[in-house]
Amino acid sequence: MNHVVLKGSSTFWKKKMLRNPFKIDEWFEEEMAHYTGSRYAIATNSCTNAIFLSCKHFGIENKEVTIPKRTYLSVPQSISQAGGVVNFEDREWSGIYQLSPFPIYDAAKRLTSGMYIPGSLMCLSFHFKKLLKIGKGGMILTDDLCAVKHIKRMRYEGRSEGISYHQDVIKEEGWNMYMTPEQAARGLMLLMAHPEHHEDQGEDPPYRDLTEFSLFKRN
Repeated sequence: MNHVVLKGSSTFWKKKMLRNPFKIDEWFEEEMAHYTGSRYAIATNSCTNAIFLSCKHFGIENKEVTIPKRTYLSVPQSISQAGGVVNFEDREWSGIYQLSPFPIYDAAKRLTSGMYIPGSLMCLSFHFKKLLKIGKGGMILTDDLCAVKHIKRMRYEGRSEGISYHQDVIKEEGWNMYMTPEQAARGLMLLMAHPEHHEDQGEDPPYRDLTEFSLFKRN
């Protein structure tokens, strides 16, 4: 894994970080994009919200989204909260999977070099049980600059990053779903030590069949 090289004294970087503490988020995003082979990366406060924001970007309202019936509970909840209709498929979660028919992938159990699938939004997890153990946090990988601009506004309460709140023009709905600088700093440190190639994370015991929950039963 190539390291970020910071030129200048520690005092210089401390002053720079005080002026813009979220600069560390940008560095983490750049390094993660380089590692995974995507063009861009968008840091979020969880994989759950990365999936939610991806669903909102594609406008899934009242549309069916198909996922495995054995996956983590928050995935169908994110789909429902984004206005979609969950359709469970009788299969296990293996590696990564698509939120079909949309080019959104749940990649919470994968983090290896060159993993990015062109044309997609791939959602990563940095939960303490996942491969990059920040403790909490997520990320969206993409090669679509329009998606980057849209999702970055949504994750930041509809605001434009780099513009004062008092000067910004809020044109759309948004949420508080950005990654903190502290999370990003830990992520950068862990990524520097992460191997170039890593096997997908297993799950033992396997996830429960979510069709058993009355919450997801259709009328």
